[in-house]
Amino acid sequence: MPTDLRERLLAAANQDGRPSSDYDLNADVVLPEGRVLRPAGVLVGMIERDAGASLILTKRTSTLKHHPGQIAFPGGKVADGDAGPVAAALREANEEIGLQADNVEVVATLPEHETVTGFSVTPVLALVKPFDPVPEAGEVAEVFEVPLQHVLDAENYGIEGRRWRGRRRQYFTVPWGPYYIWGATARMLRALADRMNDDSDRS
Repeated sequence: MPTDLRERLLAAANQDGRPSSDYDLNADVVLPEGRVLRPAGVLVGMIERDAGASLILTKRTSTLKHHPGQIAFPGGKVADGDAGPVAAALREANEEIGLQADNVEVVATLPEHETVTGFSVTPVLALVKPFDPVPEAGEVAEVFEVPLQHVLDAENYGIEGRRWRGRRRQYFTVPWGPYYIWGATARMLRALADRMNDDSDRS
């Protein structure tokens, strides 16, 4: 089993496997053919600490129109000036939490994740040097870290549901302390966990 985090992330990203989706737990949903998704990128940034690697997440402010108070990766939609999802993730991380691009080593990307809000999100796996976060006023209420081992442990995930747009939708959750991590963020983390655990099983 590779012990170096960079090697483990590369091995996980290079595995075969279908992309994740917000619809994975809702097989009754029939998606229209020819639908157009908006490209986006999120930074799945990890810091190697003495106590073990940790994952960087944000809590959105409660005043936002979309997804208020939710836990999310730094990131967002690909803007006109971005070279692609990786560039968008790095730009948004700088804007949202004050993370400079030269503090980030992009390791790999995971397959695109389709969200119920019409985005095709590329998770960008990266190693991050320790830094002092600067939350963007009005959008980010808090920047925090979760032990990477917590989100890699499949036993920490649950499945819950709620009504959304007239139907009941199920989704993954992976709570940690006071933070309720769910929806697309939890699904992308579960996809990463599955890939990294599969790699460990084969090593």
